[in-house]
Amino acid sequence: MEAYKQEFIEFMVESDVLKFGDFTLKSGRKSPFFMNAGAYVTGTQLMKLGEYYAKAIHDNYGDDFDVLFGPAYKGIPIAVVTAIAYSKLYGKEIRYCSDRKEAKDHGADKGGFLGSSLKDGDRVVMIEDVTTSGKSMEETVPKVRGAAEVTIIGLMVSLNRMEVGLGGKMSALDEIKEKYGFEARAIVTMEEVVEHLYNRTCQGRVVIDDSLKKMIDQYYEQYGCN
Repeated sequence: MEAYKQEFIEFMVESDVLKFGDFTLKSGRKSPFFMNAGAYVTGTQLMKLGEYYAKAIHDNYGDDFDVLFGPAYKGIPIAVVTAIAYSKLYGKEIRYCSDRKEAKDHGADKGGFLGSSLKDGDRVVMIEDVTTSGKSMEETVPKVRGAAEVTIIGLMVSLNRMEVGLGGKMSALDEIKEKYGFEARAIVTMEEVVEHLYNRTCQGRVVIDDSLKKMIDQYYEQYGCN
């Protein structure tokens, strides 16, 4: 596993973004772990987050794209800090764009988007915190493709939960590729998280002990995908 992935896993735990316990997800599933990117609140955390995303995007998709699109609401700050980090790390200016939950009907920036407008010919990388069932893409992809003649290069999320999507047969990220025709990748997978944290001390404690590991294994028996 790459060093930045190991660092990112510990960063999620230290930032109280990746939690373990008993959670009900938006999909209705009961999960022993939960990731909340809204818990990145300090300047240092956001700076680091953007750098991890930029490294993962660079590794997976290269530099041949123009726009980072972050869906409202959590995707907005992620897109902004990643665009900043991309300029810092790789010397390439990437525009950012996000959608509005409610279109603005006045001013010079009225419409359904904020940040850069999407233009014909743009190559877009979508960016989100996490995708559990892929449901969010049902709303976002039509908006992006309806705004201009763009090419969506791929999606990057923080964590691949590695569970079946809405169709119940393959992972949410694989479903996105099959349905929309672009790649869907993650900075780290849940398998990598467990591998790195199981019976290992992080922040002065063992985050995933035998008991929690059993709960995670049981969850994947029900919702996991190969």
